[in-house]
Amino acid sequence: MGTDWESCPAVERKPERVSGAWVFTGTRIPLVALYENLADGATIDDFVEWFPGVNREQVRVVLEFETQACRSIV
Repeated sequence: MGTDWESCPAVERKPERVSGAWVFTGTRIPLVALYENLADGATIDDFVEWFPGVNREQVRVVLEFETQACRSIV
């Protein structure tokens, strides 16, 4: 079961944008790009630098939202 991103203000999904993938609000940057880059060893600062339009606050909100979602599963 995946995270229900509907109530996370840092992301949005529109069927006509990026094939309906979850993206950072106001961008075309898919949420999955954050997780892929972090898994490859990037830091949050790296990610924000590499993906203009995404800010540290959005990343913080996403990571906290995911943490809360994981806690609710346990």
